[in-house]
Amino acid sequence: MRVSKMTVYRLVHSGELEAIRVGRSFRVPEHGVEAYLAKSYFQAG
Repeated sequence: MRVSKMTVYRLVHSGELEAIRVGRSFRVPEHGVEAYLAKSYFQAG
């Protein structure tokens, strides 16, 4: 996605990006990333 770590944290905490907490870290499942990208795309033109 080429975004900073802080951007990912913000997306996770806002609920826009699905994540699972494992200990003190977060794991983002592949289907969560795909869902986020699918709803982020829009038709240009």
